[in-house]
Amino acid sequence: MTDQQGNPDQLPAEKGQGGSGATYKLAVFEFENFRGKKVELSGECKDVLEKTQRIGSVIVELGPWVGFERPGFAGEQFVLEKGEYPRWSAWTNCMSIYSLSSFRPLKVDSADHKLHLFENTGFEGRKMEIVDDDVPSLWAHGFQDRVASAKAINGTWVGYMYPGYRGCQYVLEQGDFKHWNDWGATAPQIQSVRRVRDMQWHKRGCYIPSFLLYRWIFYT
Repeated sequence: MTDQQGNPDQLPAEKGQGGSGATYKLAVFEFENFRGKKVELSGECKDVLEKTQRIGSVIVELGPWVGFERPGFAGEQFVLEKGEYPRWSAWTNCMSIYSLSSFRPLKVDSADHKLHLFENTGFEGRKMEIVDDDVPSLWAHGFQDRVASAKAINGTWVGYMYPGYRGCQYVLEQGDFKHWNDWGATAPQIQSVRRVRDMQWHKRGCYIPSFLLYRWIFYT
């Protein structure tokens, strides 16, 4: 970071999230590579654009969080775990949708993860159980791309429209999702899922986007 920001705007938590004693801290910057005006968040924010004109980069110090394309927690979702996001390609691989306008912390209450996926709405049809694992391709496990309902038994998950953790993201916090609209999708299509990690429970760290992993390997 080369620009001096002075005292950043800080928005306090509007409503507590997460397990007992959970704390959250996120900073957004106006431009890429952590330049320009800085706004810090410690809780949910329905419209961060009231404080800054745009968001070009993000740093998550304590998380995880989910960012939304539009104010009021609407539009496309982007999971933001602990780490640095110097530009839009760090939080999404979609070339057409990458803006961030609202944020809220994600609840991670346990180190355990269990997810049930169902072919049809209302927990009907073929079922796939995933326990403490990430699945880059449901097809590879004999389960088709149609996922119309789900139960997040333990932990917090993120589903992706395409294999390899690509495409639209859908947050699945602990609870029941009887219809794909419940997780913000417009079609019953999920082809890969992974666990959302938190340093409180997962000492080995969090998910690393592929482009960041490549950059680390290249420079080391």
